[in-house]
Amino acid sequence: IAVYSAIDEADFLAIDGEFSGISDGPNVSALTNGMDTPEERYAKLKKHSMDFLLFQFGLLVADCRTDYCFNFYIFPKPFNRASPDIKFICQSSSIDFLASQGFDFNKVFRHGIPYLNQEEEGRVREQAEERRNQQANGAATPSYISPSSKGPAHVPEEHKDFISRVMYLTRSPLFFTRRFQRKLIYQTLNWKYPKGLHVETIETEKKERYIQISKVDDDERKRREQQKLEKEQEELNDAVGFSRVIHAISKSGKLVVGHNMLLDVMHTIHQFYCPLPQDLQDFKEVSMCVFPRLLDTKLMSSTQPFKDLIPITSLAELERRLKLAPFKSPKVETAEGFPRYDTAQEQLHEAGYDAYITGLCFISMANYLGSFLTPPKAHISPRSKLMEPFFNKLFLMRIIDIPYLNMTGPDLRPKRDHVLYVTFPKEWKTSDLYQLFSAFGNIQVSWIDDTSAFVSLSQTDQVQIAMNTSRYAESYRIQTYAEYMKGRRQNKDVNSQPDQSWGEEGWVKSPTTAGTTGYGYKGYRPGAPMGPVLYNYTLAAFTWTHLIRIDFPAEKKMIVCVCVCVCVCVCVCVWGCLIRNTIICSA
Repeated sequence: IAVYSAIDEADFLAIDGEFSGISDGPNVSALTNGMDTPEERYAKLKKHSMDFLLFQFGLLVADCRTDYCFNFYIFPKPFNRASPDIKFICQSSSIDFLASQGFDFNKVFRHGIPYLNQEEEGRVREQAEERRNQQANGAATPSYISPSSKGPAHVPEEHKDFISRVMYLTRSPLFFTRRFQRKLIYQTLNWKYPKGLHVETIETEKKERYIQISKVDDDERKRREQQKLEKEQEELNDAVGFSRVIHAISKSGKLVVGHNMLLDVMHTIHQFYCPLPQDLQDFKEVSMCVFPRLLDTKLMSSTQPFKDLIPITSLAELERRLKLAPFKSPKVETAEGFPRYDTAQEQLHEAGYDAYITGLCFISMANYLGSFLTPPKAHISPRSKLMEPFFNKLFLMRIIDIPYLNMTGPDLRPKRDHVLYVTFPKEWKTSDLYQLFSAFGNIQVSWIDDTSAFVSLSQTDQVQIAMNTSRYAESYRIQTYAEYMKGRRQNKDVNSQPDQSWGEEGWVKSPTTAGTTGYGYKGYRPGAPMGPVLYNYTLAAFTWTHLIRIDFPAEKKMIVCVCVCVCVCVCVCVWGCLIRNTIICSA
């Protein structure tokens, strides 16, 4: 009850989650490639991160007077045989890291709050309603769930002795049984004692099940049946569990603050609402229905006027920096009976603590914006217009030229005509790529997988030079970014994504066209040279090599050109001598 009333009175909410893992396939650098598009980043996170479990959820509920801190442990315990039996995976590095931070896994698995998403809740409630209707129509009763029969149930030979003893000892209140034996007991009692008995399956804390048999009259039986229905309804409400907290947050419409919160939002929707949609635009629409106002402190601290003042934006470093001038630490008072966190004794990677300091960081940065007003204001409300530029934009980690995901509009589409897509042997390392492009000055490498990467050149006019130089390379292959995107689009199912391409002016709609294959060989022969350093020649230097159609390695091109020139000169000289001798002989 406390969490619901606190949410209703809040000025804003701050959240944080801890997960059983991050990626089930690619490493983090490949999962967060520097040249991802927003669609690619969303698709990769959806594919490789959603099978993990969000098993700790931190919530700070902040109002103008008091802060309430909550640290929820979450675990999808099945509450009966009809409820979902959730499967999830763990990543050893994530579990090891959380264990090193003192994470209490026993609390998760023994005392974690259950949950059902909307689809699961609806299905379980329909099943419960169907059972109630059957009972009302006499098709089944809580005491005798098995189908009615005019004669005795068929009892296998090996169970006859057990059933006989049960029938003889019906006054005994408890019988520990296996599942099939319970079914036989229900069927036999239903035939032998159609009235006067109440039979119920009870489960102990150790998950042992037994049958409880009581002799009752009709009134007592009806009372017990009503109690059982009420208990089932209570269990169902408990099974919805933590999802009700998320529903309360959503219903409140309050500002929800997080730090680098894209994965938190995705997991929260996927786990407590519905499976994530395939399309990014659909995800944005669902997110805005669940959380109408979001603010990411990672993005806020990376944006002016904070960018020049905050060199490191990780949550711990951000909290430390915002204690120093020109910022001021907010004075907050934690409600009595709730966790009190002391930032001097860091409890990082406990979701409740991370949510707490995320809220403090937001308050400090919001109040700093008040210093630009005339006259300055010491406190800025989360509903202030000064906050609007930061609303509904989620930080995109490690993407070089797209800093955020715009949840309420089109995403940024920067020109990437200075970017090359390079494929190469698996043995290559980053140093090999730097060596390959050493003549082009500063470059930036963004790995895709073990055999491909994006290379960003410092100048656009260097792209064609690099392409021409690599035309005959054996061990690597280069494409422009636009060619790479056309090839990807060609390989996609035309019905799965809108037809888009990355052109000279950014991302534009276009008709489907054949992809460009690029230059060089697709394969890599064992023992072949790794490839030359690309030289920053002028285009005129390639006149001779363009005429030569023999597939020489790039490092031999200059030697070939020189040899060809020498041969031509020799031929001209020989030809000249022959003509001169012919003229002399004629004279």
